[in-house]
Parts: sequence; structure tokens; C-alpha cells
Amino acid sequence: MECIFCKIVKKEIPSAVVYEDDKVLAFLDIAPVNKGHTLVVPKEHYETLMDIPEDSLSKTVSALKKVSTAVMQGVKADGISVSMSNYRAAGQVIPHAHIHVIPRFEDDGLKLWPQGSYSDGEIEEFKNKIVKFLKE
Repeated sequence: MECIFCKIVKKEIPSAVVYEDDKVLAFLDIAPVNKGHTLVVPKEHYETLMDIPEDSLSKTVSALKKVSTAVMQGVKADGISVSMSNYRAAGQVIPHAHIHVIPRFEDDGLKLWPQGSYSDGEIEEFKNKIVKFLKE
């Protein structure tokens, strides 16, 4: 199956491009959470955040900052949510790394995800599980 975002990058499918440089493309989401909802994608095909090489990731984040500022100012948003899902279990629908820039407005009805808690001693256990892989 061909990647729809790769087709957008190659201009094989029309899109409402708001930003483009040599490594990154940003275009309006066709199913916006709020109008102005923009997707920022590396032009090269990488499935997830963890697959993007450091140089490309740096350029993507730099573009993300520019686009986020422009979206907020352009639609006169009260705030911006920046979100990225990685892998299907996290809600990633298109297997091409992409970051959502969602303009937010007071009382727009969107909520944060529900928050959980740790039982006694559990937070240290999970910290250790994660830190172990940062040291390798």
C-alpha cells in the first residue's frame, strides 16, 4: 500500500500546504479537530518518531515551531496542542510520522486524557524500567 502522505509530499495528491522546505511539509488536515489543524511531516518516509534520523528530526521540530506560531496567530487561537501518535496502539492511523498542530480555543470542548496514579513504590519501579534503556 502506498503512503498517502508520501503522495502528498510528491504532489500526486492535492493538499493545502502552509509550509515547505527541503525536509519538511506542513498542510491542513482534511478532518480537522478545529479549523486550522495542521500536519507537519518529514518529507522522507519514516513510520514513527523513533525512526526519524536526528538531522531530519531537528529540521522537523524547527518547522513545527514555525508552523505552530503561524497557526496560532493565523486563526487567533487561545492555545495550541501539539500531538504525535506512534504505532497503531497509540492511535496512529497513517504509518508516516506526522505531528498534529491543533489550534485550541477557550471552551472548545476538548479535554485532556484521563489521568491515573501509581501505587506505593510503583513509580520507582517504572522509572527504573525506563532508565535501564537510556543507559544502554
